[in-house]
Amino acid sequence: MDRTPAIAHALAEVGPRLKRLRAERGITLAGLSAATGISKSTLSRLESGQRRPSLELLLPIAQAHQVPLDELVGAPEVGDPRVRLTPRTAHGKTVVPLTRQPGPLQAFKMVLPASRDTPQPCTHEGYEWIYVLAGRLRLVLADHDLVLGAGEVAEFDTRLPHWFGAAGGAPVEVLSLFGAQGERMHVRARPQQRPAER
Repeated sequence: MDRTPAIAHALAEVGPRLKRLRAERGITLAGLSAATGISKSTLSRLESGQRRPSLELLLPIAQAHQVPLDELVGAPEVGDPRVRLTPRTAHGKTVVPLTRQPGPLQAFKMVLPASRDTPQPCTHEGYEWIYVLAGRLRLVLADHDLVLGAGEVAEFDTRLPHWFGAAGGAPVEVLSLFGAQGERMHVRARPQQRPAER
């Protein structure tokens, strides 16, 4: 069995995965360069696919991000179908990535602590869909200041100034789907029943 196409595909996916991981952690190329000793130009070429990944490059990057090497190369776990989710803490919130492969849509479960209650709006490319699993979520979006309860959903263009955190002095759990600009998520709702005509 020829494994060459599978290996080539896995190698081609390393660059986008490295870029996504760095973006999730809010680390600049300069910051990652300082942490790993790898030049910014080499890191940039690695993320864009212009530089072939090697152990010498991937090991210090994995160490800097504190993730196992197989997460960088997307190596499947052999013989065990269970997905092992590794929670991460970033900007005071606990984030559990639910998608393992890079792609246009990424899913996350987030737990936002009660202390995350001071709006600090930001903007970036993309589109986000948020479902409140438990607790109360405060969403500040442009001129809107909303509180959503369990079971409620919001979706918005992340180019608008936005921030979300806990409301009511207790943590909130949310499911987030994030996509590149133009990748909108749709929720199908059952239409309201109309009263029978007489």
